[in-house]
Amino acid sequence: MSRVFVALGSSIEPAASMAAGAQALKAQFADARFSTCYRNAPFGFEGPDFINAVVEFSTTLPVPALLAVLHAIELQCGRGREDPKWAPRAMDLDLLLYDDLVASGPGYTLPRPDLLERVYMLGPLAELAPQRRHPMTGQLFGQLWAAFPRTADALTATPPDLNAA
Repeated sequence: MSRVFVALGSSIEPAASMAAGAQALKAQFADARFSTCYRNAPFGFEGPDFINAVVEFSTTLPVPALLAVLHAIELQCGRGREDPKWAPRAMDLDLLLYDDLVASGPGYTLPRPDLLERVYMLGPLAELAPQRRHPMTGQLFGQLWAAFPRTADALTATPPDLNAA
């Protein structure tokens, strides 16, 4: 079994979309465990605030099959595959880590290259796995988060509780 971490976020009816996404993830991955949800401003464009979180689960699926499942969940939650990249969205699922795999393929790079630059990815990941090491730097995610510069894009905890969804 591989341990996987996926960022999830929504800015269109975000509380309902996040709850629906959590339910779909739990239906596919019974051991899914979610970070706190955080509200933050969109990155790279103007628009409504996002609610973001990270989910951890185990799977036997290889990366391409896992990505197909994640894309299907995005579609189920109202995101079209052709939606613009830098725009509001109903559901965004981004594969952050797949065990300690360092690899790239069609539609993915692992670990996710911007993981250490995005407050809405690194903060929730460090909450779930502070003692896990980044596959490339070897640093603990808890230490990386502690050293992360706190700026105006700070995270604000918000409902829903996805573990209860």
